[in-house]
Amino acid sequence: MYERRAELDSAKREMTHFLRTQKVKRKYFKYMLFFSVLGLIIFFPTGCGKAQSDETLQSDSITCVNDLTGKNIGVQIGTIGDTYASDYEGDEAGTRITRFNKGADAVQALKQNKIDCVIIDEQPAKSFINKNKELVILEEEFAIEDYAICISKENTELKNKINKALNELKEDGTLADIINNYIGDDTKGKTPYVSPEDTTRENGTLTMATNVAFPPYEYYENGVATGIDVDLSQAVADKLGMELVISDIEFDSIIIAVQTGKADIGVAGMTVTEDRLKNIDFTDSYTTSKQVIIVNSGTSAAKMSFKDRLYQSFIEDARWKYIPRGLKNTIMITLFAGMIGIILGFLLAVIRVAHDRNGEGGVVLNIFNTFARIYLTVFRGTPVMVQLLIMYYIVFAAMKVDPVIAAVLAFGLNSAAYVAEAVRAGIISIEIGQFEAGRSLGFTYGQTMWHIIMPQAIKNSLPAMCNEFISLLKESSIVGYIGLVDLTKAGDIIRSNTYEAMIPLCSVALVYLVIVMVMTAGVSRLERRLKKDVR
Repeated sequence: MYERRAELDSAKREMTHFLRTQKVKRKYFKYMLFFSVLGLIIFFPTGCGKAQSDETLQSDSITCVNDLTGKNIGVQIGTIGDTYASDYEGDEAGTRITRFNKGADAVQALKQNKIDCVIIDEQPAKSFINKNKELVILEEEFAIEDYAICISKENTELKNKINKALNELKEDGTLADIINNYIGDDTKGKTPYVSPEDTTRENGTLTMATNVAFPPYEYYENGVATGIDVDLSQAVADKLGMELVISDIEFDSIIIAVQTGKADIGVAGMTVTEDRLKNIDFTDSYTTSKQVIIVNSGTSAAKMSFKDRLYQSFIEDARWKYIPRGLKNTIMITLFAGMIGIILGFLLAVIRVAHDRNGEGGVVLNIFNTFARIYLTVFRGTPVMVQLLIMYYIVFAAMKVDPVIAAVLAFGLNSAAYVAEAVRAGIISIEIGQFEAGRSLGFTYGQTMWHIIMPQAIKNSLPAMCNEFISLLKESSIVGYIGLVDLTKAGDIIRSNTYEAMIPLCSVALVYLVIVMVMTAGVSRLERRLKKDVR
């Protein structure tokens, strides 16, 4: 008897040791796999992308405007360069137009030879080539243009006030000083515009919609928006006795923001065109510029070391601060939108199940069920980005609501549709006999659902709900379209200032990956605890 027990104890100890060893090995393997993938993400892209040879560039180069036919032209979407370049699109030579959200993205594509040239405003083009020595600007300009401030057609009074302020700034030389501070060979050491000490702010706020990725007109420096358009708008606000508020959104959303009242003015190096005048009004011009063509010079720029690129992306000008600031907005939107999704999703799921199991269920239940079905169809059948833009520019068109609130509501309502289906599937997976048993014991419908059905349904639907929250976290990366700086937008800001894509993008991806891993580990732990409760 004792010998048999000793053998069993020995076998048990060996099995326990074996399982612990296997657990350690599995854990070690997971960490090794994680760091291997991370290493590939960071270091592999440095060797990707083979540059074209000098011979290839010379044989297919662009030297003037006439050479654009048959080429792949890069433009920033919604700009005047996009408008003019569109005349070449679809010609017999096969000219293509590749549109980017930012000029810096187009320049990055040109550096990697994905496109043949970039058409963009002269001053931003000069800023781009100063940091990208392998690029050059052609001597022949593409077009001449006048910049003005866009304003709603219904806001004639404000337009007249701004025109008066612009005339005063031109006459006293303030406008010329602002422009000369950023443009010219000797811009260092000049004094930027400073508001007069006796300026009053009694006339409310002046919201300026812009795209802070267009140096020297607007760009970030030490975490603060600056540039010609920013200083100009501040000077105008000072003249009007108003507080300037800057809303950084995508360029193609600026006119929409002004039309819907989300912004009072749009200032982003905007050119007056006939098509734009159909939807928006403009003030008097405040400067003249021209569209130019950027091409590869055929020479390779000196490559920066990984350490230098890391320094440039995060340490220089304290650019690392954009990451925690964006992460804060990402987590806040995900958290509150998830709460809305859970509450509303559970409610929709209960309505749908109650109707399916109780037949017609009365007039009231039928109305609620019809609403739930329409809700699920609409929010699951349309892209979340479209829902976000509708929420901000249409639903809240008459109110200057905080973009965070609009984002939380849009993502929360979208998440509720998917949570509802996950919870409904969890409820349906519970045998109907358990529901009938609860009712036979004297429980009401609500008590049966709350005490018997829902705990099991939550356990069954937990994996699907976890996937939904992970998707919600990643989907929040589009809030930059309504002027919010989230984690993805933070990476874009760094990329627009440094023209370095790998470091900021991989860093942002790593932060998302860590958050998702933490969320997955938390849900796995909760699932294990629920399984113990079942035992």
